[in-house]
Parts: sequence; C-alpha cells; structure tokens
Amino acid sequence: MKIRFWGVRGSIASPGPKTVRYGGNTTCIEVRTDANELIIIDAGTGIFALSQVLLAEMPLTANVLITHSHWDHIQGLPLFVPNFIPGNTLRLHGAFDPVSGNGVEQVMAVQLQYSYFPIREAELKARMEYVTLTPGGSIQIGSATVTPVLLNHPVINLGYRIESCGKSMFFTGDHEPPYNIYDPADAEFAEYQQFVDEKAQGILRAIHGVDVLIADTSYTRQEFPSKRGWGHGSFDTSIAYARQAQVGVLYCTHHEPTRSDDALEAAFAQALLDNDEPTQGPDIRLAREGDSIDF
Repeated sequence: MKIRFWGVRGSIASPGPKTVRYGGNTTCIEVRTDANELIIIDAGTGIFALSQVLLAEMPLTANVLITHSHWDHIQGLPLFVPNFIPGNTLRLHGAFDPVSGNGVEQVMAVQLQYSYFPIREAELKARMEYVTLTPGGSIQIGSATVTPVLLNHPVINLGYRIESCGKSMFFTGDHEPPYNIYDPADAEFAEYQQFVDEKAQGILRAIHGVDVLIADTSYTRQEFPSKRGWGHGSFDTSIAYARQAQVGVLYCTHHEPTRSDDALEAAFAQALLDNDEPTQGPDIRLAREGDSIDF
C-alpha cells in the first residue's frame, strides 16, 4: 500500500513562506493499493494538485471518501480536473446528513450551485456516482476493504479503516475524543460516562493494530482545554490513541493554520517530550504535504 499527502492543514488553506515546508493545502490523502487502485480521502484544496498528476492516467475511476462536509475537506471537489473529462468516473462516498436529510450527493450539489460556481453538476463530463455509507458497514473497493467508523465532530464525521493485502491504515478526519459533558455531581454523569467509555473503546477497536494511523492533532496540550467542543484532537490525545491501539506509525495532521512551520516543529518536539515513554511504542511523525509512505 502507498499513501501520499496532498494537503495537511486544517480549517483554511494557508500558503506562504511560513508554511512552505509542511504545506498550506487542506486535507487530501491519496491511497494506492498494491494493485494500484486509487482511493482519495477528503477533497480539500490539496486535491487540485493531485488532479494534475492524475491527468496522465486517463481514463480513471477515483473513489473519494469524504470524512465530513466542512469546507476544508470538500472545497477542492469542484476543481478536480478529471470531472471535466469524458470517460472518467468520480465515485463519492460519505455519510448521510441527519440535519438536511440528504446523502453524500449534497456535497457536490451545494458547491455547484450556480451562485457559487460557474459550472453546474449537469455540465460535468465525467460520470458521477454517489455512495452513502453506514458506520461500521464495510465496502469493497477493488482489493481494499473500507470500513467507515463514526467519530466525534460537530457534524457527522467518518473515520476510515482501509485494509488491503495484509496492510492497513486508519484516518480519523476531524476528531475530538469523546468526553463527559456533565459534572460528576449531576444525576446524568454516570450514565453518560458509560456511553463515553463504550464510544472510546469502539474507536480503539477500529484503529487497533493498523500499520499507519493518520490523526487530527490540531492543538497543543496548552491549547486543548480552551478548544473543548470544537471537535479536534491534540498531540496528546492522538499519541494516546496510537499507543493504546498498538499502531505501527502515527502521522500527526490537520495542522493549525496559524502555526508556522517553525512553530509546528516546536510544538511537535514539545509533545514528544511531554509524552516520552521508555517502552517501545509507535513511530510518531508530522504529516508533510508531498510525503509518500510505502509499506
């Protein structure tokens, strides 16, 4: 399996001299099976550069897995160049939205309203297909088994476990570890804590033993308390997941857009010191736009 990062920033694209080392594009991850089957996780601004490379592979079928519908994870879809070329297929996978009552097809439909984009969906030349997923319900994409897992964010967010030919990876999308919203003195505390514990154990089971975990590590230890409820993780929470789930390598991603490369490296170095353990554990790395992983 091969993974390549095309976008690793969170919330908003942040190009410029202070983000050039790790990249300023928002989330997009290319996954290739050993049979060279193409899976793309999320369609942030990074998907535009990926689409330029894919022009050499026409015609193609691109299976795009959307973690959730916030702009930084979908805003590159209208400019995914293969959509404008006959003979290609874009198969978009994602969650049902209980607020709107629509499936993943709304991710395209909303963005391609004529008030916001000059080309309507009906004018796209590629074949468009939509697959609305059920959390926990595995699907097959070529040789890969893809299992969506419901995680914790202000909108429905699916993490994805991908397994192929004995290799595995998991991407969290945007995820904040579940926590008890009640005070210990509240009558609801114990019952809700049981829900929190069950949810946490379910997430660990979904991640357990993967070769590569790519996780939302937006915040530092100092920042995290003031960001509670925003739906993002920290270096501490992602390292804890990686160790408890016994993964091979942890890639920290969704870098805070106001953090320069220098500040990002400093925050990462401090997180490694804060979470230092003498026992053997996963390799921990910063995700960098353009980096590839072969395993």
